[in-house]
Amino acid sequence: MTLDLAATQQGSTMSTTPSPGGGSPPLGALDIVVLVLYFVLVLAVGFWSMWKTKRSTVDGYFLAGKSMTWWPVGASLFSSNIGSGHLIGLAGSGAAAGIGAIAYEWNGIFMVLLLAWIFLPIYLASGVTTMPEYLQRRYGGRRTHLFMAVLFLFIYIFTKMSVDMYAGALFIKMALQWDIYLAIVLLLAITALYTVAGGLATVIYTDAAQTVIMLAGALILMGFSFAEVGGWNALMEGYLKAIPSVRVPNTTCGIPRGDSFHIFRDPVDSDLPWPGVIIGMSVPSMWYWCSDQVIVQRSLAAKTLTHAKGGSLLAAYLKLLPFFAIMLPGMISRILYTDDVACADPELCKQICDNPVGCTDTAYARLVLELLPAGLRGLMMAVMIAALISSLTSVFNSASTIFTMDLWKMYRSGASEWELMIVGRVFVLILVVASILWIPVIQASQGGQLFIYIQSISTYLQPPVSIIFLLGCFWTRTNEKGAFWGVAMGLTIGCVRMLLDFIYPAPLCFEQDDRPAVVKSLHYLYFSTLLSFITLVVVVLVSLATDKPKAEQIDRLTWFTRFAPVEVKEQSVEEVTGHEMAEMVMEKAVDSTRKESSDPGSSSRRQSRLVSALYWLCGMERRSDEAERRPVTPMAPDLSQLKENPSLKTLVNANVVICLSVAVFIISYWA
Repeated sequence: MTLDLAATQQGSTMSTTPSPGGGSPPLGALDIVVLVLYFVLVLAVGFWSMWKTKRSTVDGYFLAGKSMTWWPVGASLFSSNIGSGHLIGLAGSGAAAGIGAIAYEWNGIFMVLLLAWIFLPIYLASGVTTMPEYLQRRYGGRRTHLFMAVLFLFIYIFTKMSVDMYAGALFIKMALQWDIYLAIVLLLAITALYTVAGGLATVIYTDAAQTVIMLAGALILMGFSFAEVGGWNALMEGYLKAIPSVRVPNTTCGIPRGDSFHIFRDPVDSDLPWPGVIIGMSVPSMWYWCSDQVIVQRSLAAKTLTHAKGGSLLAAYLKLLPFFAIMLPGMISRILYTDDVACADPELCKQICDNPVGCTDTAYARLVLELLPAGLRGLMMAVMIAALISSLTSVFNSASTIFTMDLWKMYRSGASEWELMIVGRVFVLILVVASILWIPVIQASQGGQLFIYIQSISTYLQPPVSIIFLLGCFWTRTNEKGAFWGVAMGLTIGCVRMLLDFIYPAPLCFEQDDRPAVVKSLHYLYFSTLLSFITLVVVVLVSLATDKPKAEQIDRLTWFTRFAPVEVKEQSVEEVTGHEMAEMVMEKAVDSTRKESSDPGSSSRRQSRLVSALYWLCGMERRSDEAERRPVTPMAPDLSQLKENPSLKTLVNANVVICLSVAVFIISYWA
């Protein structure tokens, strides 16, 4: 207790008395001007890319015509990963518990390189457009495909949509002093206006523009933060002394962790045990970087495998920056605004940030609003909101497509194009409502640390998927029965543990921990390791006990058979994939409108021009009268994408060695 009292007395001299609502200055006129100019710039880039690319085909719309070079691919990979949830959550974890959570970011360096060098050649050889499509081809049947479609939707709601909305709304609440749910409604309204059917090319180019400005803004904020706190040594010394003045007596509430500047922590009692960091963290990370549609789709859009590797290398190098540009500023925020950011009394936290669990997630926004001068505040707010809107539109679109084409169409094979369009839009509304309803759970989860909430949910749902992707790519004996029962068993166990976490939330620092042993003693990273092992055993045993997969489920679909010849068979209606069906729906809509416009009495010339403008906006081309809908026939995968220029291959391989060496050094230094 003497040590606690002494530390409190030596606390940061920059700490102020708690200020409900954060006491942040409102945005000025110059900030609003910068905000508007930024949106004009992003929209200009979007419309430029819409003119530049062909969006009327499946490849053009979903894969940007497979014409992307390495730099926009890498920038888009980074931007898709580092959104408003990261800016808020990673800085908040730094303020709450030190640098431990950066292990997730640096683990991603290895996984994004694993995607380009190991998994992507298999995806390119198979000729797939989506990851559920790969599973359908690799395992056959509908059960596993159905499981994956439902799981993707749950993951999108729990770890993407609601988290992004909460993070963006939290920032708007601090900047404009609005109610958090009012801010969420505003974000959704802006998202609806911002959504333009430009296809993947538009998303990638706007992501690239946002990445440049996001990094510039984050690095500028880092400079202001270090200047304000007094440099590196002041950060190292001041963080451990940043103890709030109002604490619950005789507890650890508000006291920084002794291992705050270590990544590898105690294997039993710490918040991030080092064995779990090495194994339990890698399996869900493999799902995110190597099989999540949002990430893989950008790599599939590269013009060659070499450009895809270059994009992954750029993203890997950029992944080194969040530690310096996001996490360390979050730790500085705790030093500068100790009583607000690190509040330890539930009633006081409720007054400050409307969250009794803690206010560390306000760390980054507090720096933006307090330290940056007029103009730069508006720029950082524009970056965060634009990143949020971009991620929401892509996730909404992906989730709507999965539900409409992979689930609804499975049971309504005769559905008309209008039915599918209506279902897709209604489902987006359902997703929005579900995400909003889930936000109170996010506020109360994992001690108020948004980033840790995201990772803990991932460890419950993603390991089984990682295992069936991994075995499907590298063990030819894996069959549909093994994959189905493995993922069914794994998801059942994972969901039970997730429900237990919500039923028995972690107690506050002054409360007694009376949770069941399976929740209290089994860390979620250890649970991830155990869940992966159980899924692996089930898949292997069931696969060995049942029939071998057919040849068409192996050829071009595993690492060892990626160069195997394959015959292209004409598909039945049941075998048409979701995006092929989307192309048929698009062509039907085009033909229907064309026939109406060809009738002299059906519309005027003015209406025809309006329809043409709408067609362009949606990326659809008007067809000639004699053009008929062609049957959907799959094209043979183009193995030329796997061929690499020897000189460029040597260059990227040398760079991957350098990148991995840098990553190993920096992890070892902070371990």
